[in-house]
Order: sequence, then C-alpha cells, then structure tokens
Amino acid sequence: MTITKLSKLTLTLGAGLALAACGADSSSSGSSENAEGFDTSQTINVISREDGSGTRGAFTEITGVLVSEGDTETDNTYSGATIQNSTSGVMTTVAGDPASIGYISLGSLDDSIKAVTIEGVEATAETVQDSSYAIARPFNIAHNGELSEVAEDFWSYIMSAEGQEIVVGEGYVEAVTDAPAYEATEGMSGNISVVGSTSVTPVMEVLVEEYTALNPEVTIDITSNGSSAGMTAAMDGSADIGMASRELKDEELDVLTAEPLAIDGIAVVVNPENTIEDLTMEQVKQIFTGEVTTWDEVSK
Repeated sequence: MTITKLSKLTLTLGAGLALAACGADSSSSGSSENAEGFDTSQTINVISREDGSGTRGAFTEITGVLVSEGDTETDNTYSGATIQNSTSGVMTTVAGDPASIGYISLGSLDDSIKAVTIEGVEATAETVQDSSYAIARPFNIAHNGELSEVAEDFWSYIMSAEGQEIVVGEGYVEAVTDAPAYEATEGMSGNISVVGSTSVTPVMEVLVEEYTALNPEVTIDITSNGSSAGMTAAMDGSADIGMASRELKDEELDVLTAEPLAIDGIAVVVNPENTIEDLTMEQVKQIFTGEVTTWDEVSK
C-alpha cells in the first residue's frame, strides 16, 4: 500500500512538473511580455486632441504629422485615433489604458501617467528653456483693438515679474525675462472675459486667483473651449482676451495683438504600466500617423 501511494504521488508530481514546464515553454514562445510584465504585442491605442486644439496644432506641426505643401496643410493623424476634447480627457484615457499613448501640456503632467523621453531628453522646464527638448510651443494671449483699463491692467500683471513667477512656479518657462514689477492701480474694478485653450487654462486660473486677490473688485471669467475658439472670440469681441496654446495663424495676426505668456513643452505620455521609456521623433510620428501599430515595433 505504501509503495502504491508513493508511486501515485511520484506520477502526480511528475505530471505536474511536466505540465508546468509545458506551460512555461508555451508562455515564452507565444507571448511578447517583457521582463517587467508589459505585453508589447498589444495594439497601440492612439489618443489625440480635437481639431482646433492648439496642443494638437503644435504637436502635429513639430512632429511632422502635419504636412505642408504650398498653401495646403494635411493633418495625417491616425484615422483610428480616439479623440479627446481636453487635456484632462487625454490624461484620464491614458491613465486607464495600459496600451494607450497621448500628448499633453507639460505643466499638466502628474503621477497618473508617464512621460517618455524624446531622443533621450526628458520633458522639463529646463530642457524646454535650453531647447534640448524638441516638442515645445508658446502659450499666447491675444486681444482685438484697445483693451479696457481693467483688462489692460490684468495683461500687465501677467507680463510682470509677479505674473512670470507664477508661470515658472506652475512648471512652464517664462516668456518675459527681466519683467518689471507689477504696479497696482488703486480702486481697480470691472469684469474681464478670457476664452480659449484648455492647456493654457490651468496657469491662467492661478494668474486670475492671484490678480483678484490684489484687486478684489475685479471679476474674471474663464471659458476653456480650445485655442481656435479663443482666437475667434477675441477677434469678434465676445472675449476681452483669447488664449492659444500654439502660434497664431496669419489671418489671426492680421486682426489681433498677441504676446506669449509662457513657453510650454508637450509631453508624450503613456500608462505607467508601459515599460517603454524613450521614443525618437520619427517613432512618435509613425505612431500618431498609424504607420506603427503595436508596441513591439518600438520596444527593440
């Protein structure tokens, strides 16, 4: 009886070990999972911004996704891309999908997502300032005609030493070096409407908060609806100040007075589970045009 039980136990263990070995062989031969557990055979889920987004306009132009031939521009963003209408929408989607990739303003980056380096260069305020990080653009504000007294005062605050200190504190590069100190005007009051880029909005909200703390009789309303909408609102006078997270177009500059309030990097972001750490500019272009469709094509 003892010999029989021992024999059965030996056979059972042997079979179990054989199955385990078989499973290990099968797993290693049929999966592209790397040492950290990320399956690089997954299809890349491309997340992009909507038409009219300043972030999209700057990103596609810098990376070569947008092709210009004479007066014709063609945006070759992958037709299968998921389109999000805000920075927060891109961040939420990428944070919830290990196979996704998107792009956002550097100043909005947080721990829910991971920025990859581009050509080995990390996206930081310092690398944007020294131009070693390739994907960067201005944050512009614009107005049509003469500003009201209170809007002019707010504009001056943004471009002052105090305003530019806020810009740097929020993770951007100042647009004005050696900016003058803000000189508050006693009794300033009135309403200001600011409309435009969802990427510029976070730093604008901080600027508004600090300015109205100094000028409590001033009310500033921000509408965050995209760069093109902001420029249209500034041109037609429905907004005092428009915000754009891109260079202004010639037809906009024909009408508007514009000035950069900050310089921002555009971070290429993936899910924290993704073990890809670096991409070349060419790989970024290939991913966002749909030429490269799986992670193993850029993981080598």
